[in-house]
Amino acid sequence: MDKVCAIVDNVIEYIASTGCHFMVGPFETSVEGDFETLMDIIKRCQEIPIEQGAPSTKAYVKIFHNPNGVLTIAEKTDKFK
Repeated sequence: MDKVCAIVDNVIEYIASTGCHFMVGPFETSVEGDFETLMDIIKRCQEIPIEQGAPSTKAYVKIFHNPNGVLTIAEKTDKFK
């Protein structure tokens, strides 16, 4: 379990390094950004665990796109803090 947590921590560290706004939850991490940037992040988040010895990875991706804009993570969650 420690190795899994260390790998997840490294993936989250990578996400933080992208400069995109993100929020870590107990079962998922939400990331805000443009489509191409997010696809690059998703790809790299699959590569990091393999490079660190994980036998496989999984990604469950939800994408919301609206050309007129979307609510930010803060707009959706700040009222509950």
